[in-house]
Amino acid sequence: MTKAIVRDPIYRRRRFQSETIELCVRWYLTYRLSYRDLVEMMAERGVTVSHSTILKL
Repeated sequence: MTKAIVRDPIYRRRRFQSETIELCVRWYLTYRLSYRDLVEMMAERGVTVSHSTILKL
């Protein structure tokens, strides 16, 4: 029998892993990057995301 994944309530119903969300938030706040800059940086890491999705994170 498989066990359910334990998630922090803040990450419920999110498509991306918590590490990806935290990384985007950290970069956005620390380096004052635009949402489109974050999209390019995530694409380099193989994560496809649009700037409007990051806005909602």
